Amino acid sequence: MRHPKPGRGKRRGRGPRIPAAVLRKQQAAAPNVDQVTGAKIPKSFVFSRGNIPSTLRHLQQDLRKVMLPYTALNLKEKKRNNLKDFLNVAGPLGVTHFMILSNPKSLPHLRMAKTPQGPTYTFQIEEYALAADIANSQKRPRCPPGIFKNSPLVVLSGFTGHGEPYTSLVQYFQYMVPAIDPNTVKLATCQRVLLLKYDKEKGVVDFRHYSIKLQPVGVSRKIRKLMQNYQVPDLRDLKDVSDYMTKVGYGSESEVDDEAATVSLVSDVDKLNRASRKSAVRLQEIGPRMTMRLVKVESGLCSGDVLYPVSVVKGEQTEEETEGAEDDEFADGSEDEPEDEASQDDTEDE
Repeated sequence: MRHPKPGRGKRRGRGPRIPAAVLRKQQAAAPNVDQVTGAKIPKSFVFSRGNIPSTLRHLQQDLRKVMLPYTALNLKEKKRNNLKDFLNVAGPLGVTHFMILSNPKSLPHLRMAKTPQGPTYTFQIEEYALAADIANSQKRPRCPPGIFKNSPLVVLSGFTGHGEPYTSLVQYFQYMVPAIDPNTVKLATCQRVLLLKYDKEKGVVDFRHYSIKLQPVGVSRKIRKLMQNYQVPDLRDLKDVSDYMTKVGYGSESEVDDEAATVSLVSDVDKLNRASRKSAVRLQEIGPRMTMRLVKVESGLCSGDVLYPVSVVKGEQTEEETEGAEDDEFADGSEDEPEDEASQDDTEDE
């Protein structure tokens, strides 16, 4: 009797489809435990609930890139999938965090939930800019693909001294990416920064995403380009190699560096940035950018007791409750939603 090949035949349940080959590749490439720290590696799903416009679809893809490499970059979604379907798939894959985009009548919402039992933090997105918008606004945008091979460094600012729910929110932010050991971390893997800043006066959280670039102090721009590009420069119109470095307009002198932005490296990063010399740290925003307001905290996974705000007026339906009602209607949907052209389940756990 012939046995069916893995990945073929009928699937049980209505969860997001993940081919068997992709599942095996992900489990082999990304173990659930960090070999250095011994801690469990947090993984995430970024998906949407209900109908959202194309701009939020792009924002969803940008958020998936932020959470790389421990997320599904092209997770397939269907309209009939409910929250339990994602939760059933999350267990075997070791997914610990959900980021859920929705679009109720007022403003877009982003829910950040800890699986499998919560809590859930609901943010109202008051302003946002896509990664493409930020790149178009820059003269020299910089976002090399290699920077997404490692998780970002999470930097928190302004959350201390405000009590709950911000104390528990800080813990959520801290553990949604793998922790690093300062004594063993390789500096070459630290290429991105995720900044989450609480503005007390406005009561909002600023979400910013940057790339990290190191430049050696005292080295001219031409030398840096020569070392980084590994290409022979065009010397046809020059009499001597020294003219390439000293000719007016070629940037022979090193750029002015702010002493406060320079660091002494403890180990070599590349051929230019070595432990023997100082390097200037430069941050360049790569997006997305969001301004969010915390409007609701639930004790469970998108359910349970409302921990924030504490006082809930009975008999009045809030925007968040309206959003939940929309999800309930959508969870029982019998119609299939056409899959996106780029919706191929894939992971970057390499």
